[in-house]
Amino acid sequence: MKREQPIIIKPILTEKALKMQEAAHRYTFQVHADANKIEIQQAVTKKFQVRVNDVATVNVKGKTKRQNTRRGITRGKRSDWKKAIVTLRPEDKIDFFESTKTK
Repeated sequence: MKREQPIIIKPILTEKALKMQEAAHRYTFQVHADANKIEIQQAVTKKFQVRVNDVATVNVKGKTKRQNTRRGITRGKRSDWKKAIVTLRPEDKIDFFESTKTK
């Protein structure tokens, strides 16, 4: 299936995600809400030239927010989004913090 939007939106670089990268070769990404596991696997393989063992997906619900202002209480909600946890083979690795030297 061809998409106009990118499948991988951005990597998630939290403390927990970085520990999973070191311990179990698992990388976490925010992905398009309609993407399935096969499309996510193909996108990671194509973008980072690595071999994927497994893909797990989680639909994350957006938080409800309340804010008191001078005019009263404002209510809102953050957007729902989808998270993918990708397990790579032990010999493969993705480096998000590549050092680029400028002269």
